[in-house]
Amino acid sequence: MKTAPQALVSPPAAPRRWLARAVEPDPAGDAILGDLLEDFRLVHRENGSAAASRWYWRQAVALAASVWFFRCLHLLRRTRTPQEPSMIREALSPNGLFTDLRYATKALRRDLGLVAFSTLIIGLGVGATTAVFSLMSPLLVKPLPFSDPDRLVWIAKSFEGGRSTLTSRTSNLRDLRELSTQFEQIAGYNAFFEQGSYTLTGVGEPERLSGVGVTDDFLEVLGVEPLIGRNFTRDEGQQWDDGAILLSHALWRQRFAADPDIVGRSLTINGSPSTVIGVLPSHFDFSSVFSPASRVDLLTIFPIDDRTDRWGNTVFMIGRLAHGATVSSAGSEVASIMERLRQAQPERWGLEASLRPLKEQISGSHRTALLLLFAAAAAVMLIVCVNLASLLLSKGVNRQGEMRLRSALGAPGGRLLRQMLFESVALACGGALVGVALATWLTRTIASTSAVSIPLLSEARVDGPALLFSCAVAILAGLFVGALPAVQAASGASAAGLREGGRTSSSSHRSRWVRESLVIAEVAIACALLIIGGLLLQSFVRVLDVDLGFDETELAAWMVHSDRDFETLVERQTFYRSIADEVRAVPGVETVGLTDAIPLGINREWTLRVPGEVYEAGEEPRFFPHIVDTHYIETMAIPMISGRGFRPSDDLDSESVCIINETAARSLFPNQDALGRSLRLGDSEIRIVGVVADVRHLALEQSSGYEFYIPLGQSGAFNTLDLVIRSDLPLESLQAPVAAAIRRIDPNMPTHDVRSLTSVVDRSVSPRRFTLGLLIGFAAAAVLLAALGIYGVLSYTVSERAREIGIRMALGESTARVRTRVLSRTLLLAAIGVSVGVMAALGASSWVTSLLYGVRPNHPATLALTPLLLLLVALIASWLPAARASRLDALSTLRST
Repeated sequence: MKTAPQALVSPPAAPRRWLARAVEPDPAGDAILGDLLEDFRLVHRENGSAAASRWYWRQAVALAASVWFFRCLHLLRRTRTPQEPSMIREALSPNGLFTDLRYATKALRRDLGLVAFSTLIIGLGVGATTAVFSLMSPLLVKPLPFSDPDRLVWIAKSFEGGRSTLTSRTSNLRDLRELSTQFEQIAGYNAFFEQGSYTLTGVGEPERLSGVGVTDDFLEVLGVEPLIGRNFTRDEGQQWDDGAILLSHALWRQRFAADPDIVGRSLTINGSPSTVIGVLPSHFDFSSVFSPASRVDLLTIFPIDDRTDRWGNTVFMIGRLAHGATVSSAGSEVASIMERLRQAQPERWGLEASLRPLKEQISGSHRTALLLLFAAAAAVMLIVCVNLASLLLSKGVNRQGEMRLRSALGAPGGRLLRQMLFESVALACGGALVGVALATWLTRTIASTSAVSIPLLSEARVDGPALLFSCAVAILAGLFVGALPAVQAASGASAAGLREGGRTSSSSHRSRWVRESLVIAEVAIACALLIIGGLLLQSFVRVLDVDLGFDETELAAWMVHSDRDFETLVERQTFYRSIADEVRAVPGVETVGLTDAIPLGINREWTLRVPGEVYEAGEEPRFFPHIVDTHYIETMAIPMISGRGFRPSDDLDSESVCIINETAARSLFPNQDALGRSLRLGDSEIRIVGVVADVRHLALEQSSGYEFYIPLGQSGAFNTLDLVIRSDLPLESLQAPVAAAIRRIDPNMPTHDVRSLTSVVDRSVSPRRFTLGLLIGFAAAAVLLAALGIYGVLSYTVSERAREIGIRMALGESTARVRTRVLSRTLLLAAIGVSVGVMAALGASSWVTSLLYGVRPNHPATLALTPLLLLLVALIASWLPAARASRLDALSTLRST
């Protein structure tokens, strides 16, 4: 499917509607809208829909603001009759909005300490919420960066959890293309592209590139046009080793200095010429969407034919729904097609397919975590507002005299309320400036890291929608913060109050109750955040404590791939063994092994059978295969449960042998010894010679399932291998000698693709660590703010009740009794807040269950220790005010009041 013609592309509706209203009375309005529409389509053609939408938002808002500004100036110059006062003139009148704004500014200038504190604390809240909004926006808020993304669906064998990692056969893609009427087109890409390797030579130092094999219509289905050059053609999509490639925008800029003449140039990749037919646009980053935290440098052709179908389940499919079709209707049709194929071809396997929207597939496993982070940031913002509201309530009592005087001089209560709200909103807007700066720094720092595997994270930025969001948060916070103090000031400003005299040393019980209620609220919020954070921390610890099945310390992996043409399989195997032997001789290297897939990387399955067993269709045992050399199991320190490891004599001329993991041995051969038994792979029988411990090869949270090891000497089903090295030397010290050893065998082999196994493990838990880190940060901020709130409220309460405390002490109350009364009141408020927080956390437990591993939502230790921690924090925060109350001199206090 080709991208929609530019004449049919329309800008976002909301900004176009606002701009149309702004320019509607002007005769040139239609011309302005038309010019902007043409420019939008030009930007859309060059940079894609997402960039064009952002550009239109900026232009429309700026134009609308300019039009309204000049219209206001025009209204100021117009003469009106007294009976028709203009809105601007009314605003400039002595009782108008601008006068109230000036008064609010003067009032804030009289208390710069309050302004500084409020700006910083609101900046913290706005910064946290804006940063999380910016991080979640590309994945959950904005549409995917493709043309008409709501019509894109993900087609997989089945869905488990938030995402599907189960691939399909290419014959399924071919048949769905031919038989389906609910799709305009169906495309796919090689799910195991990370196993391939592309070595670029002839342009400086040899460099290993990462490429993805895609169907010729892959970009058409997504609605992506190359920045320069062209897309793949149908003829190229049906040929093997055609040599046509599309470069990523990043590689084009970094390796080829954004040379516009790169199209048509021949590059030497894997020793063969490849022709650059185009460059992908900057807004399309394959890895960011489909393989986060990895790198993709180029796209190549992945043919859909019998050869790729014989490889098994190798392809991920993406379809574009036809107009009028839905995910439900397309799913029903696909299920019907699969059933017809199953009846027509009973011997055919892998006839399974399920559908879900592409956006749901990409964001599914991260949605709960991101929404939890947003809720946590909003909770911190709420505590900020509660603290400031409490502070302004305290300040408002001291301004009662000012309000009563102004009321006596004729100021209406509504205007006093408006001026107080202006003050709080002004404070919030000042904090928003600090918050936006903080959010920008946080977003750039997190988005630039490659250590977190979250889709579209690199696209996160504080853009126009994020700025509008921060402004909305600031204004709402200002109204929330100022509402109670403003109502208190306006309701207390009466002439009767002025006649009552000047003693305002004690606030009403109602005002005190409001402030204490705010303390309860922030303690409850902090408690709920701490409990959820504690559960995630316990879960993270459990994940890190799982038995990996291997020892990842002091291990490093080099990806090795040669573009040589080997005449025989034995010659190919000997070449890679010679690399391992050369590296084994490097000083400091203990052991070296070879494998086609290190743990916690790719997902794949081979179907094997136990001879003599009968299986229902689709119920055959599925194994994760490992092709390894004789030293791999020893190098990885995988425990051998029984039997033996592989030997050099396990080659093409000897009996086919394998090693299975403990789970497979226990499940397939219950109450029996698996050694000496056989497994059938296709038409071949393979004898089991060893059993090893389970290895977590998909994720730390997932069990290993069935695993199957075959010797490198008996297999040629590999393209790229990983050279695994165990050494107690630092990786930085090991890189140079290992690279030199590899180049002694093959001078053209890139040697920079190296990673420690510890970093591989860290990457597998990076989303969990990312969520935990931010949530713990928010929880810590919430506890600190709650402590400040308790301290502030108690300090003010002690000050306003100084006369009462002085009377009690004059009547004989001891200092210890005064201190105990203040502390007990604080603990009572904290206990109520903790109780509410625990109930709130338990209510949210079902929401966070999907994020937990090995921990129940009602984990007793967490539910018990968190309240104790908060009560301790409350006790510490109240100690100084209580001590100050106990040190009051009764006579001095009574004289001063």
